[in-house]
Amino acid sequence: MMSNGSGELIKNFDRQVNNLLQKGYADAAGLPAEEFLAHIEPLRLKLADLVAPEVDLEAGRLPFVIVIKSDLVGTDAAMALVEREGKRGVIKLYPHEPKDFLPIQGALIPKAKAYLLIDIDRGKDTINLPPSEAMKLIVNDNRLPLTIDEGVAIVTQFPDFLRKNSCFSLLASRHSGDKRVPAIWINGQKCPNLGWCWDGNPHTWLGSASGGSRF
Repeated sequence: MMSNGSGELIKNFDRQVNNLLQKGYADAAGLPAEEFLAHIEPLRLKLADLVAPEVDLEAGRLPFVIVIKSDLVGTDAAMALVEREGKRGVIKLYPHEPKDFLPIQGALIPKAKAYLLIDIDRGKDTINLPPSEAMKLIVNDNRLPLTIDEGVAIVTQFPDFLRKNSCFSLLASRHSGDKRVPAIWINGQKCPNLGWCWDGNPHTWLGSASGGSRF
């Protein structure tokens, strides 16, 4: 079911903003709350004409999420603020670090330090497909592969979007010349885990998330 610019979208937006403040994002950015909010509040106006799916965590669909870029709040700090079922997020990207994974060529990322990712799909149809094949499907559907910043934003706001046997890769962030693809899954300690898998390897528990647009 699709939603438009209704009160529910505004409530969702306000909840996300409050969640960021409660998690300490302003402090993590090294800014007073007012200055941090100044990066986010202009996004509220973009909801007026938004048409996107309703929140459906089971199906893996979201209308939007507020994305905070890693140059405002670093990925290490942001992932540590993720919490799912009492477990904090962790990063295991060895031998790389989050900063080593940059947006792929052609990924049109807004210049602002905060933006909206619209019409999010966890990637049910791409489970057990290698990322190289999932990318073809996403592109053919005129959808957008996601970045690390976008994946972290999703599990920050909707930790239950991450499901056992239904986790997701982030195909729009890559290390140059490397076949590692970042992904977020639930690790053996039941923590949300930002790690990587190989571009050519399928996993029965891992799909590739996508979005409809960014602004």
